[in-house]
Amino acid sequence: MHRPRLLQASLAVLMAAAAPKIATAQTANPNANNQNNQNNEIVVTATHRAESIHNVPFSVNAQTQEDIQRTGSQNLEDLSRNVAGLSVQNLGPGQSQVAIRGVSAGQIVRDQPGVKEQVGIYLDESVISLSLFTPDIDLYDLNRVETLRGPQGTLFGSGSVGGTIRYITNQPTDHFEASIEGDANTVQDGGTGGSVRGMINTPFGSNAAMRAVGYYTAYPGFIDARHLDGSVSQNVNDGFRAGGRIAVTFHPNESLTITPRILYQEIDVNGFNREEVFNLYGNAFTVPPVNLGERQQLLLLGEEFRDRTGLADLTATWDLGPVTLTSVTSYTNRDILVSRDASALTGSVSVDLGLPNAAVLIPSNLRDTTQLQQETQELRLASNAPGPVRWLVGAFYSNADRHYHQRLPTPGYDAYIDARFPHAPPGTSAIVDNGFGLHDNPYHADLPYSDRQFALFGEGSVDINPNDTVTLGGRYYNFDEHRRFHSGGIFSNDDDRTDSTHSEGFSPRLLYSHHVGEDLIINAQISKGFRLGGANDPLNLPLCSPADALTFGGHPRYNDETSWNHELGFKYQHGVFTFNGAAFYNRIQNLQVSADAGSCSSRVVFNVPRAHTIGVEAEMTAMPIHNLELSLAGSVVESQFDSTVTTSGGAVIAGIRTGNRLPSTPDYQLAATAAYYWDAAWAGQGAQGHVALTAQTMGSRFTQPGDQEPGAGVFVSHLAFNGATGLGATTLDLELNPYTILNFNVGVENDRWGAQIYVNNLTDENAHLSFDRERGGRARLGFETNQPRTVGVTIHRNF
Repeated sequence: MHRPRLLQASLAVLMAAAAPKIATAQTANPNANNQNNQNNEIVVTATHRAESIHNVPFSVNAQTQEDIQRTGSQNLEDLSRNVAGLSVQNLGPGQSQVAIRGVSAGQIVRDQPGVKEQVGIYLDESVISLSLFTPDIDLYDLNRVETLRGPQGTLFGSGSVGGTIRYITNQPTDHFEASIEGDANTVQDGGTGGSVRGMINTPFGSNAAMRAVGYYTAYPGFIDARHLDGSVSQNVNDGFRAGGRIAVTFHPNESLTITPRILYQEIDVNGFNREEVFNLYGNAFTVPPVNLGERQQLLLLGEEFRDRTGLADLTATWDLGPVTLTSVTSYTNRDILVSRDASALTGSVSVDLGLPNAAVLIPSNLRDTTQLQQETQELRLASNAPGPVRWLVGAFYSNADRHYHQRLPTPGYDAYIDARFPHAPPGTSAIVDNGFGLHDNPYHADLPYSDRQFALFGEGSVDINPNDTVTLGGRYYNFDEHRRFHSGGIFSNDDDRTDSTHSEGFSPRLLYSHHVGEDLIINAQISKGFRLGGANDPLNLPLCSPADALTFGGHPRYNDETSWNHELGFKYQHGVFTFNGAAFYNRIQNLQVSADAGSCSSRVVFNVPRAHTIGVEAEMTAMPIHNLELSLAGSVVESQFDSTVTTSGGAVIAGIRTGNRLPSTPDYQLAATAAYYWDAAWAGQGAQGHVALTAQTMGSRFTQPGDQEPGAGVFVSHLAFNGATGLGATTLDLELNPYTILNFNVGVENDRWGAQIYVNNLTDENAHLSFDRERGGRARLGFETNQPRTVGVTIHRNF
C-alpha cells in the first residue's frame, strides 16, 4: 500500500546535496523545491534559511499543494480558514484585508492609498503586498504557502507588524515534467465557471532549466442586480483571472545560481459580491417599496474591478564557501481599476443640495485607479557553517511611485449645479474644477505618492549547548514619503497641498529554543514589528454635516504603529503525528485605526495609543488508523482597545473605546479535515482513491470599531426622495455572525492522472463577510457575501 499522497506532500523536503547540478543549485536557493528525503520533514525558509518547520523557533504554518487541493482552497481567503490565527476579510473582488492573531486596524477602502498593510505578502523572495489590494495569486504549481505568525519586523520589515505570508513556487528542476488541469463548476442559483491550468519544466543541458506556468479561470457570478425599470441582470459579478509566470535557472558554475522570473496576471470582474439591504433608489420606505432579496443589489450602472499585475525579479545566490551571498532584485508594475455605481452616493448629495429629481436619478460612476511602479533590492550574507554560531546580515532598499486618481463622471450634472448655484461666467462648476479641465464631474482628485525605504538587518543564533539555542536580531529602517493632494469639483474643498512623512527606528527580536528530547521543542520569543505612518486626506467638507466635520476634522497625520509580541510555544512531532501550539500577547502602540467619516464620504486614520491582542492557537495532524488522516487547527483571540479616542468635547470617536474589540478579525476560528485513502487498482498501477471533508468555522467580527457602539445599526437617511420621507429607520445587526463552511471532495489518482468531484460550501451558507455602507449609510447599506454552493469536477494529467 502506498503512503497517502497527502502525507507525501506534507512531509516534503529539499533535494539532497548530492543531486545533479540544477538540483544542487536549488538546495542553495531558499525557494528550492521540496522533495522527499529519509527524514520526512517539511522544509521552509521562514528565516531565509532552509530548515525543518519543526525546528523554526517561532510559530509557522505551511500549507502544501496537497493541502490546497484537499481542502478545496481557491484563493488566500479560502486558505486562511485552515490556518490558526490567520483571517482575511473579504471587501470585494481583488480587495482583501489580511490579519494575523487579531492585529487589525479596521476596514481599509479603495480611496485610502496612503494606508500601509499590517501583513507582508511575498512571492518567494519578492514583496508584492499593497495594503487593500493584496494580489490574488493563482495557487497552481505552488510548493507551499508559509504563514509566519507574529511581528516579522527583523527579516521582513514594514508591513509585517502582524506577520508575513509567503507564496513559495516550485522552481526549475533538472528533469522534464509537465502537467495540465481542467475544471468545470456550477454555482447554486448562479452561473458556471471553470479553469484551464498547465505547467512545463524542461532542462537546457546540465546547467540550466526553465519552468513555465499558465492559467485561465472563469469566475461564476452569483449576485443579481435589479434596475429602476424593473428588469434584473443575473450573475453580474462574473469575471476571469488569467496569467502565467516563467522562471529560468542558470548554474554557471558549482557556486553560482541565477534565477530570473517574469509574472503577469490580470483579474477582471464585472461586479461586486455585495448583498444590499437599503438603497436610496429602492428601499422599504419608497413608493412603491422595494425589498431586495438574498444576493441581490440595485444598480443604475454596471461595475468592474480590474487588476493587471506584472512582476520581474532576479534571485542570485553565490556560495563563497564559509558564507553565501544572496541578491534579490524585483520590479513590480500594477494597474488597478475599481469602477463602482456611485449613483446613490451622488444622488444623496443631490437631495441635500436641493437639486430636482432628474438630477438625483443621473447615473454616476466612481472610478478609482491606482498605478504602481516599485523597485526593490535586497542583499543578504549568511554563514554556511553548521556549527554552534550562525548569522545573517542584509540590506534592503525600495523605491515606489504610486499614482492614485479618482473621477466621478456624472453626465449632465454641471447644468443642474450651475442652475442651483448661479455664478457669473464661467459658472460654478467651472470655478470649482480647480484646474482639472473636467466637465460633469462633481468630484475628482489626483494623489501621487513617492516612497523611499532603506533598512539594515541582521540575525544571529548561538547553540549554548546541544539542547538550547538563543537567537538575537534587529532591523534599522529609514523611510520617506512625499505626497500631493489635488482635488476639485462641487463635492470637494478644492485642495492642492503637499505632505511629507519621515520615519526611522529599530526593531529587535529575541528567540529562545529548548529541545526536550527528540520530539518536543519549546520556544519563546519577544519581537517588535512596525507599520509606517502617513498623512490623512482632507475631508470633503461640502458633504459633511457640522457634527461630522467637527468629529473627524483636525487629524492631518498619523504616526508609526508598533507592536511588541511576547510568545511561548511548543512543537511536538512523533512519526506522522504533529501537535504545535502557542500562547501570545501583543502590546500595540499607536494602532492606526481607519474610520468612516460619516456623511463626509471620507475616511480618517486615528492613532490609538494602546491596544492589545492575547490568545492561544494550536494545530494538529494525526493518522489514528491506517489511511485515515485528521487535521485540526484553531485559535481563540481577545483583541481590544486599551485607550479611548475622543473629541475635545469628550465624545467617543468611531467606536474607539477601551474594551471594544479590534475590527475585522474573528474572536475564534476552527478548521478540521478528515481524509481517507484506499487502493484503486482499477484506475491503474499505484492508483489511490480518496474522500475528504473539511469544516471551517469563523467566529463573529465587526467591520469597523463603531459597529459595536449602542445604536450603530440604526440608519436614518434624512433624504426625502421617491416617496420616502427619509425618517424611516433601517435596523441591522452589525456584528457579523459566526459561520461554518463545509467542503467535500472525492477522487482517484495515480502518478500520471487524477480526477476529483467536489462540493464547496456544501450547506449553501450565506455568510456576511463585511459590512458595506455608502456615505455613512445614508445612500446604501449592504454586506459582502461568499460564493454559494459550488459543484465541480477537476481532471489533471502529469507528463
